[in-house]
Amino acid sequence: MSAIDTLPSVARRLLGLMDLTSLHDNDDMESVRALASLAVSRAGRVAAFCTWPKFVPVAREILRNSGVAIAAVANFPTGAADPAAAAAETRAVIADGAGEVDLVFPYRAFLGGDRALGLLLVRACRSACGPNTLLKVILETGQLQHRELIQAAANIAIEGGADFLKTSTGKTQPGATPGAVAALIEVIAAARDHTRCVGLKVSGGVSSIAQAQAYLDLYEQTLGAGSATPETFRIGSSTLIRPVLAALQ
Repeated sequence: MSAIDTLPSVARRLLGLMDLTSLHDNDDMESVRALASLAVSRAGRVAAFCTWPKFVPVAREILRNSGVAIAAVANFPTGAADPAAAAAETRAVIADGAGEVDLVFPYRAFLGGDRALGLLLVRACRSACGPNTLLKVILETGQLQHRELIQAAANIAIEGGADFLKTSTGKTQPGATPGAVAALIEVIAAARDHTRCVGLKVSGGVSSIAQAQAYLDLYEQTLGAGSATPETFRIGSSTLIRPVLAALQ
């Protein structure tokens, strides 16, 4: 973005790139309904609403015919080393109406030296998704820490069929960091050189317009001005929606 971009123009763009997220441990029907009600406003709509599997039906009810995609998490938040269970959970949330799945990569097994399991798990969930459901793979980059490990896990996720690479569950620290995002952007750019278009979702601690804009700028510095669209770039957050809507009022 250029220096002449105004706060409302930045906020409007971020709104359309947002995965509004309700993944607190104490979420209930009332809190999910309240947050989902912010997904569509006179200012525009978010790209998706992401929540726990059990809240997919209520999210569908609130956002029916709104154009907002419904996303649900799978293998969340622990990234268990069980491909069959992750695939079963993926099939279940799709059956309940999710059009996008945010899947946690088995990062602990990966850190323990098992490089084969991640590929098996992502492939199993890709198969469960079929061709019409978006699969975002959460790498938990704050736990992987090192650039080489982040990029190795990212390449496994892409090989397994990920549509998006996602930084964090938001349940561990650190969440998203500029270094981790830069590492993922390198992998995404390389994949596009080989005709594989993979998106990026930045999540984990993104709560201000300034933070979100910095990640958007970082993405477009490599992939080109205007390259971030809901099909290629998302910001996942439960709290960013309020400053964005305030800037647009």
